Amino acid sequence: MKLYPKLILDALTKVRYPGTDKNIVEAGMVDDNIRIEGRKVSFALLFAKPNDPFVDSVVRAAEAAVLKYVSPEVDIRGNIRPAFASSPLPKEPDALLPQVKNILVVASGKGGVGKSAVTANLAVALAGMGYRVGLLDADIFGPSQPKMFHVEDVRPEAETVDGRELIRPATNYGVKLLSIGFFVNRTDAVVWRGAMASNALKQLIGDADWGTLDYFLVDLPPGTSDIHLTVVQTLAVTGAVIVSTPQEVALADARKAISMFASEKISVPVLGLVENMSWFTPAELPDNRYYIFGKDGCKRLAAELNVPLLGQIPIVQSICESGDRGEPAALHPETVTGAAFHALAKQVVEQTAFRNAHLAPTRRVKVNADD
Repeated sequence: MKLYPKLILDALTKVRYPGTDKNIVEAGMVDDNIRIEGRKVSFALLFAKPNDPFVDSVVRAAEAAVLKYVSPEVDIRGNIRPAFASSPLPKEPDALLPQVKNILVVASGKGGVGKSAVTANLAVALAGMGYRVGLLDADIFGPSQPKMFHVEDVRPEAETVDGRELIRPATNYGVKLLSIGFFVNRTDAVVWRGAMASNALKQLIGDADWGTLDYFLVDLPPGTSDIHLTVVQTLAVTGAVIVSTPQEVALADARKAISMFASEKISVPVLGLVENMSWFTPAELPDNRYYIFGKDGCKRLAAELNVPLLGQIPIVQSICESGDRGEPAALHPETVTGAAFHALAKQVVEQTAFRNAHLAPTRRVKVNADD
């Protein structure tokens, strides 16, 4: 039995708050923090005041709905916690995206390791699991996400939200997406100084209607640059995912990327390493593995640096073809590559939950003029 937040939310739409015509999901009573650990499901229900007379009955109705509409095997009883408007959870006062639960950056030490493809497929796999996902293509000088999501011709428009003019992200495969590629001619090079690129990135973050998200993925450019610093100065990043291939030249640069995020000035937790292009598997010989870039390079580096190995993604011809068509492989979890990306997404969810349970919230990086 696989449990996803969407399954739980769908069941909770069957529960109505007494005396109203809205279900508890529509009424905004279900807290965003739905936690799933095996068969155990836990979350909070939000009530207006501690002396609400319907607290117990609504909690019991929510338990019954999950058991009836999801599975009687779900461990839900006693795991729904009432919370009250008079005692809200503290939030970081200067948080730019207060409706976003987890902000993850995906980075690589060098180009050509498939970082953007991994980011796109991770986003699609998370969305397929029922999470609300946004993706920011922060590779200002080489944006590729519009092509990967088959939305190259989209031109996002502004909309008025709470009195502000905000950019409406493109949406495909259940993922909200913004990229500088939407605003420039796809055949033209982006020739901007660092300050111009950083300002454009800040606009895509702060002047867009991202809404409520469980995961906000940021596809960073390769290497370490002004863009990386802009992101960690602008956003309180939950964690970093580092992508590499198994060969030594890529691993050397992946080590530098990990060092950057783990440095005292940046201090962003590294959730783990993803080994892309781990082996080649011919379509006609799906059980064969050819280690053309070396074997288990990221596995060894992860063990050396004491960070998790989140996944190993094989090379198959279909992954290139699907990327060119704008159909991420994660749309097909029954395939070898699709299954690998869904396994990666599950590991990212688990490591993010572990990080949130054991570490304090990340703060935005403060950089002095002399730094």
